[in-house]
Amino acid sequence: MELSNIQRVYLIGIGGIGMSGLARYFHHLGCIVCGYDKTSTDLTNDLHNEGIQTIFDDRVDWIPMSFQKPCSDTLIIYTPAVPKDSAIFNYFKNKGFELFKRSQVLGLISKSSFTIAVAGTHGKTTTSSMVAHILKDSGNDPSAFLGGIASNYQSNVLYGKSNVMVVEADEYDRSFLTLYPDVAIITSMDADHLDIYGDHEHLTESFKLFASQIKSGGTLVHKKGLPLDTGYTYALNDSSADAHAANIHITDGDFYFDFINADLSIPNIKMGIAGTHNVENAVAAIEAVLRLDVSADAIKSALASFRGVKRRFEYIVKTPQHIYIDDYAHHPEELRACISSIKKLYPGKKLTTIFQPHLYTRTRDFADGFAEVLSMVDELIMLDIYPARELPIEGVNSDMLLNRMTLQNKRKLNKQEALDAVKNEKPELLLTVGAGDIDTLVHPLKEILSNG
Repeated sequence: MELSNIQRVYLIGIGGIGMSGLARYFHHLGCIVCGYDKTSTDLTNDLHNEGIQTIFDDRVDWIPMSFQKPCSDTLIIYTPAVPKDSAIFNYFKNKGFELFKRSQVLGLISKSSFTIAVAGTHGKTTTSSMVAHILKDSGNDPSAFLGGIASNYQSNVLYGKSNVMVVEADEYDRSFLTLYPDVAIITSMDADHLDIYGDHEHLTESFKLFASQIKSGGTLVHKKGLPLDTGYTYALNDSSADAHAANIHITDGDFYFDFINADLSIPNIKMGIAGTHNVENAVAAIEAVLRLDVSADAIKSALASFRGVKRRFEYIVKTPQHIYIDDYAHHPEELRACISSIKKLYPGKKLTTIFQPHLYTRTRDFADGFAEVLSMVDELIMLDIYPARELPIEGVNSDMLLNRMTLQNKRKLNKQEALDAVKNEKPELLLTVGAGDIDTLVHPLKEILSNG
């Protein structure tokens, strides 16, 4: 596949965060781009407004005429999340088209670039966005494929003129094994996606394979304590790591820290976003961009102006009466990082949390972890499990999690009941959290708390 020959691109599952980034990339190159997804979202609306046609019915008669037969200038991309009985998927398959996974195309695009790839079961979206922003802000002008909407750019893809590319490397379905980076960051290797891997050991093995694919002379940067044999380690408040954050403190609601490694010390870095976990992400990002000779002053300036990623510790309402934060966390360790940071920032406030579990398998596999971490909040509203690609599993539901929690102030509500509860109770500190469609509550909750 020669990407330089491509003139037409069809994406099956175009509304996904990674797929929409590829759609925008090929549209930017001047290709005819269209695709299918099962539901209309704000993201697919944005694609439509940018001139990328999207359909929402799995019907082959809606596929444009120009995609009727295989051709060397035509590229068909699919996401592994698309059901294998999809009519459109099978149309292209049976017509003799070569179908490419999103990750394969990302591998082809990044092949000739100096690639910084960020992997991890959590932390990768914010860290890759930080790396891209530091490079962009310091004049390095990279391209980037991100797993979220970077608030500084209101996009999940950046088009740069340099030969540097920043890529979020996704471990789901072993997708990141299509990448051969010059610099790789691994932020975490907690058990996840056990529906794919079976157990933690196989997930760990996959991360080790990813680390082994770094180009000759390249660099691995990873969080200290991960089961990796080589590379530069980073940590918080641990001088035995190759790079670490020290003197972490909060002043007027902003996080500050000192970056220290063997060659360099950058004092009093101000973070544009909140959270101790984001200080840790910043240490990893700094260690990576130093490989491209970015100056200490440029790093400080960029991190102060970094506005984060949509749905990653995102402030929705911030008034004297109400604080409302929305976060994508859907794994116990992500929830722990998010809730701990909120409690450090607002120690005197009662934390009300609305949580939507994501996937039956994840809820089953980490039920005890979810129950423990969610018991850290002061009041919990639990929504039903968002199934995504899965069918129900007997006995696995939100009530199962509630029954395991030690927290007394907990209840299960549907979305409308959750909105009504917030309207009646007007919590002073609210967190919505989850990776499903809980984001549909963000705007109405913002309206409720902004007006009261």
